[in-house]
Amino acid sequence: MRGFNLNLWLGGFLTVLVIAGALFAPLIASFDPVFDANLMNSELPPDATFWFGTDAQGRDVFSRVLYGAQVSLTVGIVSQIINSVIGLSLGISAAYWGGWWDDLVNGLTNVMLAIPSLIFALAIMAILGPGLPSLLIALGLTNWSWTCRIARSSTLSLKAQNYVQAAQTLGYSDTRIMATQLLPNMVGPILVISTLGIGSAVLAEAALSFLGLGISPPFPSWGNMLTDARELIVIAPWAAVFPGLAIFVTVLGFNLLGDGLRDMLDPHMRTRSE
Repeated sequence: MRGFNLNLWLGGFLTVLVIAGALFAPLIASFDPVFDANLMNSELPPDATFWFGTDAQGRDVFSRVLYGAQVSLTVGIVSQIINSVIGLSLGISAAYWGGWWDDLVNGLTNVMLAIPSLIFALAIMAILGPGLPSLLIALGLTNWSWTCRIARSSTLSLKAQNYVQAAQTLGYSDTRIMATQLLPNMVGPILVISTLGIGSAVLAEAALSFLGLGISPPFPSWGNMLTDARELIVIAPWAAVFPGLAIFVTVLGFNLLGDGLRDMLDPHMRTRSE
């Protein structure tokens, strides 16, 4: 059907579903994810009372998955905001001013792109220790390079436009030109890369928590739930399946949403689909 963007709609649906689960977790969850532990109910399979079964401590896996979504989305969104601020500031200023500053930013960006961001995040977490603030700092400082590249390339094509030159003639400061003339005209690609970045940050948070460098137990995150479930994979596989499925659905949703936004905002993609 002409004009129907499957990726956008499916990604939007999955994203809204995960966000709604996180926002309304206190209303949806039947049990406290930390304190409602009962060894008499440990390792129970999914049933009418425990929809996703229970873990080794007898805690409701469904409730812990819902509350774990709060952690994952908080880390994903906040860290991506930090990444966007850093990437946009460096990319726009480097392309607009040029010279030695452009060379310095390009060199730093190449270094960040050459080494996986998770390696940088692991190093930062090893210094700061586990916890939510450390996660936000680690992931917020290590994944800005793609945003920087996109901002720089967009600025290079935009700064020669008539409206930018008119603003310079009117005596606008460089900062004002960057904020009012350049930044609003690159919202589309930045929105796409930010959406994809949230999915990457959710996956990175799960990996760090799985390694014991993220959210500390007993508060639930999908990563530490997978860590706790490693020894139960044979006798209680649901303790690992549902957190893993939550990670999969969340990352898939944000990736599809970003891909759908790219198709919608890119005029070349729209022309090709029509």
